[in-house]
Amino acid sequence: MVRYGALRVAATGSPGVATETAVKRLKRVTRTLNDSRSLWTVEHGLGPVVATAIHDGHELRPEIAAQMSISDADRLREEDPFTGEAVRGVPTHIIAHRSRFEFDLNRGSEDAVYRTPAECWGLQVWSTERLADDLVQRSLELHSEYYRMLNDLLDQVAERHERFLLIDVHSYNHRRDGSTAPPTPQEAAPDINIGTFSMPRDEWAFLVDKLMEAMATFNFNGRRLDVRENVAFQGRGEQTRFVHNRYPGRGCAIALEFKKFFM
Repeated sequence: MVRYGALRVAATGSPGVATETAVKRLKRVTRTLNDSRSLWTVEHGLGPVVATAIHDGHELRPEIAAQMSISDADRLREEDPFTGEAVRGVPTHIIAHRSRFEFDLNRGSEDAVYRTPAECWGLQVWSTERLADDLVQRSLELHSEYYRMLNDLLDQVAERHERFLLIDVHSYNHRRDGSTAPPTPQEAAPDINIGTFSMPRDEWAFLVDKLMEAMATFNFNGRRLDVRENVAFQGRGEQTRFVHNRYPGRGCAIALEFKKFFM
């Protein structure tokens, strides 16, 4: 579906087939599956800023849903609902539609599929002791497909702009002991956490500092937001690492975590 000024691509289809898109040179947007649900949506626009919501998704492919032990409500606590809405105003953005419990796009391929409770906040994800290897492999193929798509997209942005910014938008759970238990103390849980671990901080200080200042001075329902850096999270995820390794000196990726005080 093409619109003037931007191109919207939804990744869909059938197993093992890469969907061709109308975007010139953007190849293999997604590996398509055995149902009609999208894996992710990619919106192409102008400008050097890309925003992503890679944990916005809640959907699961049927063969994975059949193996799930964890409830939908417990999954939602660790997914990042509404982050897709947060990035839609950026002309170039990506919104993932699959749950991080199927494959986690912010982890490397070696641990993108949660296998044990120790890998996912102590949660018992699977109804069996071990997820079948073929299911794991299919999930990892989709994880790899995302990074091939992201690489192609960012190559295009880098061709048009000397420098670019990727805003990696997340939300985080500050009530790990349940909704009725005390939340994480404010000193350890800022309203907005900026993660900068994987970037050369001095090189991008002009950008990070201005962003934090703008957020901290914003009038949010009559108060100022608590915006701090590398407190609840440090920005150690796979996507920011990928950008800084792939585009040194040209690509800046900032992990932006909203505390779920809005839920």
